[in-house]
Amino acid sequence: MSGPARDIEQLANTPSPWLDGTGPRADLVVSTRVRLARNLTQVPFTHRARDEQLQGVLASVTGAAARTPSFGDGWLIRMDAIPAVDRQVLVERHLVSHELSDGARPRALLVGPRETLALMINEEDHLRLQGMSSGFALHDAYALADAADRELEQSLEFAFSDELGYLTACPTNTGTGMRASVLVHLPALVLLQEIQKVLKGITQVGLNVRGLYGEHSDVMGNLFQVSNQTTLGRSEQESIDSLERVTRQVLDAEEGARERLMRDARVQIEDKVWRAYGLLRHCRTVSSQEVINLCSAVRLGVSLGFAGLPRIGVINDLLVLTQPAHLQRSQGGELTPAERNVVRARLVRGRLSAAEDAPDSTS
Repeated sequence: MSGPARDIEQLANTPSPWLDGTGPRADLVVSTRVRLARNLTQVPFTHRARDEQLQGVLASVTGAAARTPSFGDGWLIRMDAIPAVDRQVLVERHLVSHELSDGARPRALLVGPRETLALMINEEDHLRLQGMSSGFALHDAYALADAADRELEQSLEFAFSDELGYLTACPTNTGTGMRASVLVHLPALVLLQEIQKVLKGITQVGLNVRGLYGEHSDVMGNLFQVSNQTTLGRSEQESIDSLERVTRQVLDAEEGARERLMRDARVQIEDKVWRAYGLLRHCRTVSSQEVINLCSAVRLGVSLGFAGLPRIGVINDLLVLTQPAHLQRSQGGELTPAERNVVRARLVRGRLSAAEDAPDSTS
């Protein structure tokens, strides 16, 4: 197992495999995630447990994980053993939550091969297991998480009620303990001012809509995270089927909106896309918010088949690699906001230039 410093340095300079743009419907769906919440019996929930009890949870879970095929070749990162900037890198990569990244208590992250599987230990629940897939792949993400869950259950006794299901710190997770989510890109619905109607329809059927970084985060770059809300009284398969059905309806609405934009305002859309690409390709200073918004326009152009743009995976990578902690970690030290903007612009130009020179530079 490699050391956390080397692992995080590698992460800060390497794109996330589950953002590679190769999954189903990748032109509309950035990624899919399925998270399972579990707690050990005979131990209070994290917020009520003493630190020595959480140390025991940490030892039990890491010991069990080391014996599983899913995590046997993974690596462990103790949150209280790394600096704040490294913890923020993990947040920006969607591997840990803000709560886990505070570094205040005995908490850790286990990362499986290719970052498609991750296990947060002693977050709100003792275990938060998540499977991640590129594109619209709910069943693939669930299969990853479910396989690891079954393996861990061979060595760990999870808190379970025959009447309620898995017991969790927050009642909204009790039951299956599963939260499935799909990160969708909906620029056409936003441009046509139809997004609020669509979002209202999503919430009316019992699903949640959040921003790029999940709960309590803002919507940026026309990226919306759609997830199930009910975990009690429904099976995992029922929840996944419901989320998949509604997401397909949302994707159909976005595709229809894109067709109307191209029919009625093609020149304006082309102008928006190429202006955004020109700014990214030649900028000398740019903020992370600007990158996300400009990438949204370019991503739309790629999915519409505009020739000469990089593939979607390159655009997805920029959403993560240009974030503040990634930049600072890759540069080996703290940077002021103004310095980050200059470094960020250089990184964006370099990535896009390399994509243009690559044989498969067009999607």
